Amino acid sequence: MARPEFRAGRDQTDVLLAGEGDGAGEDDGEMAGEENRRPAAANRVFEETDEGYRTSARGLEVLREPLLNKGTAFTAEERDELHLHGLLPTAVETLDQQARRVYAQYQAQATDLLKNIYLEALRDRDEVLYYRLLSDHLREMLPIVYDPTVAQAIKNYSHEYRRPRGVYLSVDDVDGIERAFADLGLGPDDVDLVVASDAEEILGIGDWGVGGGAGITAGKLAVYTAAAGIDPARVVPVALDVGTGNEALLNDPGYVGNRHTRVRGQRYDDFIDAYVTTATRMFPGALLHWEDFGPSNGRRILEKYTGRIPTFNDDMQGTGAIVLAAMLGAVRASGTPMRDQRIVVFGAGTAGIGIADQLRSAMVRDGLDPDTATRRIWPVDKQGLLLDDMTGLRDFQTPYARPAGEARDWKRDGGIGLLEVVERVRPTMLLGTSTAHGAFTEQVVRAMAAGVNRPVIFPISNPTERIEAMPADLLRWTDGRALIATGIPVNPITYGRVTYVIAQANNALLYPGLGLGTIVARARRVSDGMLQAAAEAVGGMVEVSAPGASLLPQVENLQEVSATVAVAVAEQAAREGLARADLKDPVQQVQDAMWQPVYRRVRGR
Repeated sequence: MARPEFRAGRDQTDVLLAGEGDGAGEDDGEMAGEENRRPAAANRVFEETDEGYRTSARGLEVLREPLLNKGTAFTAEERDELHLHGLLPTAVETLDQQARRVYAQYQAQATDLLKNIYLEALRDRDEVLYYRLLSDHLREMLPIVYDPTVAQAIKNYSHEYRRPRGVYLSVDDVDGIERAFADLGLGPDDVDLVVASDAEEILGIGDWGVGGGAGITAGKLAVYTAAAGIDPARVVPVALDVGTGNEALLNDPGYVGNRHTRVRGQRYDDFIDAYVTTATRMFPGALLHWEDFGPSNGRRILEKYTGRIPTFNDDMQGTGAIVLAAMLGAVRASGTPMRDQRIVVFGAGTAGIGIADQLRSAMVRDGLDPDTATRRIWPVDKQGLLLDDMTGLRDFQTPYARPAGEARDWKRDGGIGLLEVVERVRPTMLLGTSTAHGAFTEQVVRAMAAGVNRPVIFPISNPTERIEAMPADLLRWTDGRALIATGIPVNPITYGRVTYVIAQANNALLYPGLGLGTIVARARRVSDGMLQAAAEAVGGMVEVSAPGASLLPQVENLQEVSATVAVAVAEQAAREGLARADLKDPVQQVQDAMWQPVYRRVRGR
């Protein structure tokens, strides 16, 4: 069946193109319905068919479309038909030949930031070649297209502004949200995934305004496509420009975003609601992904919409689920079931409490009642152990605050510190989301190891200069007994006669497959059961019984992991009655849904 035509235009984002719908608009949820559908725009210059693309574009117009452009891979017949003679060198090359050349060009870049810029330029001119290169070298390039290098690119966004990608929505123009989405020329069945950010908490570097929103969403979608084959023609990155609290940006004459302080309160909530309402009405089958929101806004937004539409917050749910996946491996390795865990969370912000939520749910599934499971978690933040008589606790911290009476006799130095908590609690798991480098000291770790045979220690803050402890030290301080997962990549470590493969609790192991499974199932929402299924699928891909074995799969196996996760998520959605698709063969349906970076024939019309 022929697909809707694509719109051309060099001023439009190259990643937002239409694809074949599968009835995703048949949403019976609260915020979308048949009566709200919009017709697809007709002003497009190429369409997708089963054989490839057919286009009315000719000459340079063809080369300006990143999903049409094949560069030197256009055949002689295509060059004749599309009027490309004289616009390309004589040689006709394969995608393999092109991939070797661009990899050499990539390697020649002097810094990681220049590599990021090079890859973005490649993405702007030839999207298939970009994803082929990224897929071939995923472990090497993942830190370049996303964390940590994308943070450098975000800081330089306004001064190195290049081709716009996605949609920029302004809190000062709420009425323009629908117009902005309509200008994409996409119909109601043309979008599977929308990733949005207001850029308040970008990758540990803070508030970076419109550049943060644009950069982080584009980077996130690159991982979705490279890892899980989410079709780049069916995604929309959205920068939610609500101003910025970054004085350096406000005083920078080159800054391209709104020049006022960050909007908060009811006006902010109304803007978010207008975005959600418009996006779900215009693209009723799309999963809405939230990225790098501030702690209070992120949780509040997720709780407001999670029961009404398919939506997901990676900082909270994705981080929690990947840590749960590693924890399930640690449970198998240690023999201590989830219901018997005692967990100290050091860094009780959005990520830390999001992880606590996932671990608590796992303990409930393992037989504890919710109150008892909550009491098995001890949150420690800047003010020390969180107690229920403290003022200023955030709403999401309150359920985990400990009764003040139980710690009345504990040592205090302005607050109850981590060492005192560890010595009193004798935790089985120590989780670090604090970004406080070196916080897991030798004294803290040895105190923990004295009370448990296989201490589970997850210092997952990143980058390296923010990690709570290095794995080599943790192995040394626990005599090789620690079960470790980190938030940074770490090379294998030999301690004694054992080589330890350190698990990286990288969200990219989970959220691409979660998104793909949600899309394949056309799930009405993302449930806790789907998150659990994703975590169990990731954790189940490793054998943890061997000495030194990793608790998680390796990042270079992302595509295999994502496919496995997607099947598990789709099947769970079906079991819960959330799937709108008929999942007769979910394994094959997941494989069929995974977009591949291969050139397709381009013909004129």
